[in-house]
Amino acid sequence: MASLSNSFCVSPSCDRGVKCSFSKLRRIPIGDRNLVSLRSSPVRIELNRNGFSGLNPRPMRGKIWATAAQTMDQSSTKTASSAPTIVEVDLGDRSYPIYIGSGLLDQPEILQRHVHGKRVLIVTNDTVAPLYLDKVTEALTVGNPNVSVESVVLPDGEKYKDMDTLMKVFDKAIESRLDRRCTFVALGGGVIGDMCGYAAASFLRGVNFIQIPTTVMAQVDSSVGGKTGINHRLGKNLIGAFYQPQCVVVDTDTLNTLPDRELASGFAEVIKYGLIRDAEFFEWQEKNMPSLMARDPATLAYAIKRSCENKAEVVSLDEKESGLRATLNLGHTFGHAIETGFGYGQWLHGEAVAVGTVMAVDMSYRLGWIDDTIVNRVHAILEQAKLPTAPPETMTVEMFKSIMAVDKKVADGLLRLILLKGPLGNCIFTGDYDRKALDETLHSFCKS
Repeated sequence: MASLSNSFCVSPSCDRGVKCSFSKLRRIPIGDRNLVSLRSSPVRIELNRNGFSGLNPRPMRGKIWATAAQTMDQSSTKTASSAPTIVEVDLGDRSYPIYIGSGLLDQPEILQRHVHGKRVLIVTNDTVAPLYLDKVTEALTVGNPNVSVESVVLPDGEKYKDMDTLMKVFDKAIESRLDRRCTFVALGGGVIGDMCGYAAASFLRGVNFIQIPTTVMAQVDSSVGGKTGINHRLGKNLIGAFYQPQCVVVDTDTLNTLPDRELASGFAEVIKYGLIRDAEFFEWQEKNMPSLMARDPATLAYAIKRSCENKAEVVSLDEKESGLRATLNLGHTFGHAIETGFGYGQWLHGEAVAVGTVMAVDMSYRLGWIDDTIVNRVHAILEQAKLPTAPPETMTVEMFKSIMAVDKKVADGLLRLILLKGPLGNCIFTGDYDRKALDETLHSFCKS
């Protein structure tokens, strides 16, 4: 892939289109019925569901499909089938399925088909372990006596997503004499998934691993796409690797034990998908947020499925975040600054992202890139989800600026941001914006 310019625009509001500054054209099959297409020039690529067109006919990976597909108006209809919905992340020989459904931890064949070797290490935390560790251990071993399972239980919380805690995973793996044929299993939320994935990427230079996310945040976002890592005291997720799992098993029943605050936190990422690339999904969320908050199983399952489809599509096109995938970070630059400046674990990740989204939307409006109806709708849906819309009072303009200066999306000293531009469902990843708008946004949200 050619390097990217300072900005590109993602515009899928009418036809799931993407405009960006990639300079090569590739053909990407999407689904059984749809074909994503890129119309290319040296300046931009357009992606839509009608088909690929352009000068370079070479095939490219990017197939995305789902079984048991539902339409928008079918999302509240329960199904008696226990067969999971499957969303495929197509990365060639590193492709993997996302299984979504109720009671999947009671279907041992799903997990067992993705275990390599005879040794398994489950990485979990002291909140999730009492709830699901025995169930997952049984699913891995029932009718499968040749497999032995070890586990390491870490403390729960973002503040433990660090090198000292990561070493406990390595200690257990080495003490247990695990070899390169072993499989790591991440059982928990985003922190556990990120840490287990990074451990798997690093142990013996890479071993197999499986994601079993137990929070909305992890199920719709962090378990998919292979981003793994830990935090540094100066910035969030600055140490890590891209390392794809063997599969993701989303048992929606695990959400039954999720605290209300954690549930709401995950909806920040669901809302994000609608804002940046899926206007129809955003409109569905506006109508169905009360059902999501009430934990209606079918509504939750649809939101998870559609979110995973959106992320799988982006990851298949841009695995290593060379440009397009960065748009999934709407609100994250501001949000990560809040998490770092206010203290890891003081706010949940989704709470910080919700405020970061409000700030990104505010800046987009100040630049004249969106109208006030989008601003109002974003505030309204976040309030429906009981998410914050303003940063902690202790956050200052200088704190935001100093932390954002070391954000991963800084290139050649230039802070690039994901902002909304155009109708709902369109965004731009750019460093080409009026700095005055950024200053005005920061000053409007901070007392000093």
